[in-house]
Amino acid sequence: MNAKDIANIRKQFKLNNDLMKIREILNVYVQKESGEIYHSVISPFEMVDQESQELFLMNFKKVLTGALDAKLFELKFHRDVEDSTQMILFDGLQSDTTDDWIENMQQIVGKMFAHTVYEFDTVVTFIRGEYRKATKKRDPESGEGGDDEVYSNQFILCSLNKTDQPKKALVFDYIEREFRSNNAFDPIINLAQPLSGFLFPAFNDNAADVNHILYCAGKANQPDETFIEQVLNCEEIITALEEKDSFELILNKVIGDSVDSQVISNVYEEIDRVVQENKENEESEAPMLDSRDIERILTVSGVENVDTAKVEHAFKAVVDDEKHELKANNLVPKSIKIETKVANLSLSPMDLKHVKYIMFQGKRCLLLEIEDDVIVEGFRLESEIH
Repeated sequence: MNAKDIANIRKQFKLNNDLMKIREILNVYVQKESGEIYHSVISPFEMVDQESQELFLMNFKKVLTGALDAKLFELKFHRDVEDSTQMILFDGLQSDTTDDWIENMQQIVGKMFAHTVYEFDTVVTFIRGEYRKATKKRDPESGEGGDDEVYSNQFILCSLNKTDQPKKALVFDYIEREFRSNNAFDPIINLAQPLSGFLFPAFNDNAADVNHILYCAGKANQPDETFIEQVLNCEEIITALEEKDSFELILNKVIGDSVDSQVISNVYEEIDRVVQENKENEESEAPMLDSRDIERILTVSGVENVDTAKVEHAFKAVVDDEKHELKANNLVPKSIKIETKVANLSLSPMDLKHVKYIMFQGKRCLLLEIEDDVIVEGFRLESEIH
């Protein structure tokens, strides 16, 4: 799934939407430490009160929010796994009766808590429904298109949420007109910050892909490996941060410890060019870079003494799998930070070429090339000509 596919699904989670029909919602309350199901309740989603619907819809959006390879990961299922989650979910998707669907989902709950112990009670929420997307936009002149023809796919979404104990507070009772302590003991389900979740199946080119699942990590670049392997039965993944770190190590081995700011800026600019060209083609997959691609990028960026053997050796030294390719989208940092005792700078990788490290009057200095006047506390700094 790409970011556009995910965004299209996420924005459909709203009230009274014909393109997103949620059939049932199952909430399972699980006790801490024991991992036992304390209570479960299922209901047609349309029978849930509107205020609760809005809270759940917000939660489902959270499960589908975040950057790919950092917070959201498209995972591939392992083959030939006993009690495969892929088959449990597929059977649940095809279940004709509510009882069969509950049984399938509770199997997954059992797998969730077989290997993990939480210090708080949790609630696992499942929904199954239908996601519809128009095959083409409606023509304002002919009126054709729009909802007349749609892609239609069944899906299951899961959200795992912690519970918080209510805080003691002083409240004002409007009816009795008195101040009193808050005596609420009901645990609060934290729907704003899912611990994890998933969407099955994944969607690619408007078609369901039952061999993949979209997984949501609780925190960016911190996927739960136990959840991925033992609960979802999926292959291990590499995060965007790990790929960026790997690329930096490869650069270090090829270029060395010292580099001209113009050269490293050129490297990031060339990778960004590849990414931007790919975005223009909506049907193409995310661009991947192997050792030969990296060799080309370094050569056109002005790195000296680059040869195939040197890049391949660096690539193999950092990446275990020789056939592994790095996703170009993950390699360009959002910003580069330069930290000194005097000041800290944060700038775009492509703007690094405007920064020079020089010796001036026997002192080490950073020279920052700018186009505008510098305003400090309302004053325009005077320039010195040397």
